[in-house]
Amino acid sequence: MSTYNPGHAGGPAGYDELGRIRGGGHAPGLEALMDIAGRLTETLRTEYPGLVSQGEVIERELALSAEDGLPPNRGRIRSALEHIAIGAAAGTGSLTFTQHLTHALDL
Repeated sequence: MSTYNPGHAGGPAGYDELGRIRGGGHAPGLEALMDIAGRLTETLRTEYPGLVSQGEVIERELALSAEDGLPPNRGRIRSALEHIAIGAAAGTGSLTFTQHLTHALDL
């Protein structure tokens, strides 16, 4: 069992004390998604360096969405999340952030 805890009491806005996305049943905004994607990429750097490029794809698509105001490319994000989910072991931070994004984007 992993002791990894992506959040902590008094952590960043948008997360509860267990590192889960706060939202009261609605999807987090683009800024929160970008934060999660950034945290995913940083976690991948530590846990799975070979998957960092997948995290960067997600970050890039969300940044592009913020720039042009259009919805993010869900196909590219879904593909990157699937690659990470296949390579990340249960109980890791990488898989936790992947699951958060998959749920938040309803993929």
